[in-house]
Amino acid sequence: MDPYMVGVLVPLLLTIMIQKSMRAKQRGVPVDVGGEPGYAIRNHRFAAPVATLWKGVTTLAELFEQSSKRFLEKRLLGTRALIAREVEVSKDGRSFEKLHLGDYEWLTYGKAFEVACNFASGLAQLGHNREEKVAIFADTRKEWFLALQGCFRRNVTVVTIYASLGEEALCHSLNETEVTTVICGQKELKKLLDISGKLDTVKRIICMDANIPSSASSVQSRWRITSFDDVEKLGRQNPVDPDLPLPEDIAVIMYTSGSTGLPKGVMMTHANVLAVASAVMTIVPGLGGKDVYLAYLPLAHILELAAENFLVAVGSAIGYGSPLTLTDTSSKIKRGTKGDATALLPTVLTAVPAILDRVRDGVLNKVNAKGGLAKILFHLAYTRRLSAVNGSWFGAWGLEKFLWNLLVFRKVRAVLGGHLRFILSGGAPLSGDTQRFINICFGSPIGQGYGLTETCAGGTFSEFDDTSVGRVGAPLPCSFVKLIDWPEGGYLNTDTPMPRGEIVIGGPNVTLGYFKNEEKTRESYKVDEKGMRWFYTGDIGRFHGDGCLEIIDRKKDIVKLQHGEYVSLGKVEAALSVCPYVDNIMLHADPFHSYCVTLVVASRVTLEEWAAKQEITFTDFADLCSKAETIKEVQASLVKEAKRARLEKFEIPAKIELLSEPWTPESGLVTAALKLKRDVIRKAFSEDLAKLYAS
Repeated sequence: MDPYMVGVLVPLLLTIMIQKSMRAKQRGVPVDVGGEPGYAIRNHRFAAPVATLWKGVTTLAELFEQSSKRFLEKRLLGTRALIAREVEVSKDGRSFEKLHLGDYEWLTYGKAFEVACNFASGLAQLGHNREEKVAIFADTRKEWFLALQGCFRRNVTVVTIYASLGEEALCHSLNETEVTTVICGQKELKKLLDISGKLDTVKRIICMDANIPSSASSVQSRWRITSFDDVEKLGRQNPVDPDLPLPEDIAVIMYTSGSTGLPKGVMMTHANVLAVASAVMTIVPGLGGKDVYLAYLPLAHILELAAENFLVAVGSAIGYGSPLTLTDTSSKIKRGTKGDATALLPTVLTAVPAILDRVRDGVLNKVNAKGGLAKILFHLAYTRRLSAVNGSWFGAWGLEKFLWNLLVFRKVRAVLGGHLRFILSGGAPLSGDTQRFINICFGSPIGQGYGLTETCAGGTFSEFDDTSVGRVGAPLPCSFVKLIDWPEGGYLNTDTPMPRGEIVIGGPNVTLGYFKNEEKTRESYKVDEKGMRWFYTGDIGRFHGDGCLEIIDRKKDIVKLQHGEYVSLGKVEAALSVCPYVDNIMLHADPFHSYCVTLVVASRVTLEEWAAKQEITFTDFADLCSKAETIKEVQASLVKEAKRARLEKFEIPAKIELLSEPWTPESGLVTAALKLKRDVIRKAFSEDLAKLYAS
């Protein structure tokens, strides 16, 4: 055979073999289950749901104690000391706080366990009974984790509350659960003081910070306010025997972020969370004592709480940071000093899609700003690696891959410390573009998971070697996942080539229900004739041939337009969010009209760069967003992305409103996990939406 022909055919055949092998692995298999008829899948390695992987461990308290004894002298909890706090004033007169933070200082497993035990004794000495509930209302930090474990040593149920929660939701959460002790930071204490007259049952406040505000004296007749350190010292001097929980005891009442109204309290048992930690153990290979985890997501979110408990089980180190100090260029980091990732050098990271989207946009903005040869090299390297990741033998492999990593991607990876080897993404669907970008630029596989607060974040999880995009993996070993018919939306589990329907999750990770809300519990939870508990998610999915799940819709996000077409708001938003001009987006569909409109929070950096190239003058960013040529440019870019995603014409927004102010948890427009609060946004921008339809 002609050698030139061989040179073409061999790589082609190898490419076909690689792609075939990637598709061939069976990750989930059908299983016969009880309850409502549907198409059910289990993990291919486990015939029955996994409850625990550790002999003699049935609760989170036992898991922490076992790990503390096993990894006694290893690093566990790391925090950074504040060296200096400065205020910088920008050219437009706005003030920004900048922090200079030191290196990480560590507590060992043994010391952390000792502090947790002392805190448990101190809590008892303060007069807190096991029947009473404790609320933790603070940002993620080591004291949060220690307080949680201390409460578990006394079998005290912990109510978790997002630090960004508004006054109404905060009062509702504390009063509904009849909390008597609140553990919080100094910033959250000030919020509590503002609403002290509305709190019915609170008696004690434990402040994680040593400096308690002087304004706290106004409530000292009703509340006993103590520092975390003083409670730990009290317990150290007056030890009390532990009162350990049973697997079926409620460990946490986790209040949702309230994306659809007042938050609901989800009751999680020790067995529920332990099942998820056990399941993840079987999916992620090689995690252990050499790994370092950067913790910055809210511990009041089940994704972070489950992740930290799992990492404790394998002996990893956990370093605490925050979204505002994450990298060297984060908004609160003083110029020339290290962000959390550079100081910690993490190997493992958990992220929600909104954060990964911002990382991608930040890298691309830097590349485009440099221009020239650097930009050409980056895009060439990315294209070559993308071809390889997609299974083509003609892409960059071997030596070429090594050279691109050395010349181009090494600098990108340094943004997050340069040592990442695994990223876990959850909380919402991750776009395929962002997943591929992170895979290539950071050299880290992304384990994309699907779960809810009601299932303790357990549901499905993509395996380490699954490089496909747009899917959320096969069922975790703790879960069975079933698709049931939703005829109104046209989704049936008998659909071909892939069964489709509402996603229902069953297994030991499914929680007890909603606190003091029997009606909602009966609506969303069912127990089948075999005793398995199922949660009805309201999400619509389909199973691929290898048993992996793909999220394709959500029942509540589907709107029927005037002419009968159905629009999935979440699906369209996910497709349009990759537009470089978009920082955030909410699609709005009115049933009395035949088209959609959208609110777009503009990406300041990208839009101002475009304006500079176009020589457009503007007084401020709000002025730029209001200009007709700006709106035209953004809308054209949205249409381009919509066509690339093959959206139908009626799904593409006909009109847009460009907004200059970002949506943050503090503004109340998004949750702490950065999910849209649709009803709140609709009310806040009702006039803008009305004008879009009227114009």
